[in-house]
Amino acid sequence: MEIPASAGDRGGKKKENKLAWWQLSLIGVGCIIGTGYFLGSGIGIKMAGPSVIVSFILAAIGTLIVSDALMKMAAKDPQKGSFRSYAKKAFGKWAGFSSGWVYWFSEMLITGSQLTALSILSRFWFPNVPLWIFASGYAILGILVVVIGTKGFERAQNIFAIIKVAAILMFIVLAIAVLIGLFGGSSMDFTVPKKVNEFFPNGMMGLWSSLIYGFYAFGGIEIMGIMTPRLRKKEDARKSGAYMLFILTAIYLASMVLATGLVSLDKFSSEESPFVSALKKYNLDFFPHLFNGAIIIAGFSTMAASLFAVTSMVVTLSEDGDAPKFFSKKSWGKVPPYALSLTICGIITSIILSFLMPDSVYEYITTGAGLMLLYNWMFILVSLPKIIEATGFDHLKRFIGMGLILLAVSGTVIQDSSRPGFFVSILFVVLVLLVLLVMHFKNKEN
Repeated sequence: MEIPASAGDRGGKKKENKLAWWQLSLIGVGCIIGTGYFLGSGIGIKMAGPSVIVSFILAAIGTLIVSDALMKMAAKDPQKGSFRSYAKKAFGKWAGFSSGWVYWFSEMLITGSQLTALSILSRFWFPNVPLWIFASGYAILGILVVVIGTKGFERAQNIFAIIKVAAILMFIVLAIAVLIGLFGGSSMDFTVPKKVNEFFPNGMMGLWSSLIYGFYAFGGIEIMGIMTPRLRKKEDARKSGAYMLFILTAIYLASMVLATGLVSLDKFSSEESPFVSALKKYNLDFFPHLFNGAIIIAGFSTMAASLFAVTSMVVTLSEDGDAPKFFSKKSWGKVPPYALSLTICGIITSIILSFLMPDSVYEYITTGAGLMLLYNWMFILVSLPKIIEATGFDHLKRFIGMGLILLAVSGTVIQDSSRPGFFVSILFVVLVLLVLLVMHFKNKEN
């Protein structure tokens, strides 16, 4: 997930160009695709096998419901704070505080997830180098980007977004080429599950557990709400979100079908992109290096953008009275040193985790990050009828969306490898609630 910082947000003085609906759709596609899909989808495949496709379809339906609710609210009442502002309007200050800090924690976990993913991908060329060394290097580069904040890097975000889409399309084209007989392949290499247990190798429990990784691949729809004020026509917000999800779902499902059909389940792992694993046995020596490099370049842009997002969120919370005032203080170059320091502390924690748990940290952080996003998605759905006049069909969709979100959350509890990520997410939520409680009693005393 990537949240590009606009020039208007940073500074100011220039009038922002308004976006057509299709431009916002394309920005959404580029912003949402990240290493969570390129690498994290391998965990989902490992759990569910070919039935991971069902997970992605269910996740797409749930995401469409949440996106449509957010776009409806954004079209009626565009807000810079988007979902956080709607939660505050719907339920009061406590909801805005909770939604904002849950989002900050989720973005911080996503940053850690991307950092770990970049390190795992870099070990493709240097397998004996510990994760924490790569993580430290990428973290330092990411912090430098936040501090410098060059306009050139902002413009480069669009190029990085194209690289992400191109990487998936490259896999799809090469996989089809293999199936028509090129690169030592043939149509016989593609396996179609003929029995139920072949499609569901780990049963319904495996499918249930993998649902969180389907949702995580769509994480980032919040950017659509945040950028809606920049649309030329606010009423195009829903159309923009719908087309974005159609494009994403199409390329996700096509690549998932090809990956799971070309290689056996035991070949997938969280240590390597499932798309590299799928084409490893063919005469495509260039592909793993090219694909890996493309993901690292694109993944770094995602991580840097997440660092901008978490730092900016702390500043916004501070300005709104939901965080200590010193977090919004700026220094030279308009850099908020205290907010940035908090971000750096989160990054250091991620690096320490990668040092202590090199074999499992990515799955833990990815699960926790996905869950934190879903908690905020639940906020969006419960806020809807408080912000707009919801129809009976709107309520039906809300309940379906909430049901799918609850399925994804509960699926992490039944899986041993995902359960630590669930407890990590609950720990952060409890921490937010405790701070909120302390603030409540402090205000009562005053």
